[in-house]
Amino acid sequence: MQLVLLGERIGSHGANTWATPGGHLEMGESIESCAAREVLEETGLEISAITQLGYTNDIFDATKHYITLYVTAESASQDATIMEVDKCTQWQWFDMTKLPSPLFKPMNNLLSNHDLMSKLHNLINKN
Repeated sequence: MQLVLLGERIGSHGANTWATPGGHLEMGESIESCAAREVLEETGLEISAITQLGYTNDIFDATKHYITLYVTAESASQDATIMEVDKCTQWQWFDMTKLPSPLFKPMNNLLSNHDLMSKLHNLINKN
């Protein structure tokens, strides 16, 4: 069973939806370093075996258009902690086939992208 860590977002952008840890790339930062930093900052978890999965093109409204980069990773622990109380109310691990609702738009876009989901399935079955 493959698990994904999702947090219940608060605030104006995606409030009351579930999403993976994430944030903005810093100048010159690699995707893998950004993923490790953001997961640590938001959950207190250290991740390894970070592999780029792909991206989604996420248009929210006339003022917000993001490209969301996805990675897969491993964590020695499943004890996620709420590190940013102003951004997330809780962290939970979910089976990929039993995700909560509602999901943050980029998560819905990931799930509806057949190429990315096929790549994810192949990565999961490799391990």
